[in-house]
Amino acid sequence: MKSLFRPSKVPDPTLLDDHRPLLRSLERRGFIRDGFSLGALTMLTGCAFKTPDSVRTALLKVSNFNDWVQAQIFDPNKLAPTYPESMVLKPPTFNAYYDIMKVKPVDGQTWRLELAGLIDNKTPWTVQQIMALPEQEEIIRHICVEGWSYIGQWSGVPLRTFLQRIGADTRAKYVNFTTADDYPSSIDMATALHPQTLLATKYARETLDAPFGYPLRLRTSTKLGFKNPKWITAIEVTNTYRPGYWEKLGFNWYSGI
Repeated sequence: MKSLFRPSKVPDPTLLDDHRPLLRSLERRGFIRDGFSLGALTMLTGCAFKTPDSVRTALLKVSNFNDWVQAQIFDPNKLAPTYPESMVLKPPTFNAYYDIMKVKPVDGQTWRLELAGLIDNKTPWTVQQIMALPEQEEIIRHICVEGWSYIGQWSGVPLRTFLQRIGADTRAKYVNFTTADDYPSSIDMATALHPQTLLATKYARETLDAPFGYPLRLRTSTKLGFKNPKWITAIEVTNTYRPGYWEKLGFNWYSGI
């Protein structure tokens, strides 16, 4: 009896070479493992691969499914572990894909937090107004997509409180962040409303230093480090998905811990 399966030409494994960031992201989430091959991708997606674009399309299918699964199992009320003050790393680890000496400090005197989208009161905020808001402190673990971590002590206004203050539509899907550097980002509304998600202004009870996001950065306990943008200059509440810098390179958008 003849086989129902006909052998086909083995796809060129070098087609994966252009998609290493996306592969690393999927490996980090545990969805695929080292040694992943085009044959395995074929089994997962049922796609045939002849060009780098076809490989990327298939990998994004896997990545998007991974995002969907994480969103379904996310508990908006479950708190991440917290730690004693004795474990706090001082100063925090500088994490960026450029040298710390290339950080361009933000001028707090001229800085304004711009607001856009589904928000009732879009009046910009000054540093002094942000600093005057009620603070919440969290001692939580920062986890980088590269595998390292540290315990940090962050203070600032809960993002949920701030969104309520400005009349944001919390039924919207996304909260987008524009930054003073080239690394904008966005998160889902459920994460924005999580009790441990802060607009951080302090580290270890001192005003953020310039390399770590002065005057305002996101600090959430439920996302990987690259989902915590620094030097925030604008917040938009919207139903329109806008991928951040790293997502455009292939990293998972949801990227929950």
